[in-house]
Amino acid sequence: MRFRIATCVLGLVGMASSTLAADQPTVDSLLKDGYQIVGTVPSNAGPGLFLKKGTALYLCFVAETPSSATVATQYCKPVK
Repeated sequence: MRFRIATCVLGLVGMASSTLAADQPTVDSLLKDGYQIVGTVPSNAGPGLFLKKGTALYLCFVAETPSSATVATQYCKPVK
């Protein structure tokens, strides 16, 4: 019985974390949603990209390494 409960809990945690990850914007998802890159800024977190659509503005940070296949979004936050 404990094993079944533990399995259910782990399954729910996995579903919740994948749902949260799907809700986080990325540079790619914002561009596909019609946002345009309107500015850049250097930072210690990696290059920052300002993306704008109408009055909505996001600041996203990206990073890469010599061995990485792509430049990956670290995080994006709305600017208020």
